[in-house]
Amino acid sequence: MNTFPLRITSPEGDLFCADALKISLRGTEGDLAVMAGHVPFVTAVRPCDCKVETEDGVRFAHTDGGLLTVMLLPVYFLSKKFSQREKIASGLVVLFFVLSFV
Repeated sequence: MNTFPLRITSPEGDLFCADALKISLRGTEGDLAVMAGHVPFVTAVRPCDCKVETEDGVRFAHTDGGLLTVMLLPVYFLSKKFSQREKIASGLVVLFFVLSFV
């Protein structure tokens, strides 16, 4: 499966910057997923749980919303609050960090 460069960022800096297989989240028109070669578009992101799939595994996060741009590479997701967590084998969720900006 092809990858694409994904950058998840906030006003304070990058929160995630790596090649991804897919990002799944909720836009203004409903749930969506972006993969390599997706058509260009821009959408507001609604508060939702977000899933980023990489060759190393799957990362989960919650966002209070933001802006997703799929134009030129990399794909950008701009978010003011992004709580990243990773699902582990036992089914527990480990919280890595929470960033919140006013």
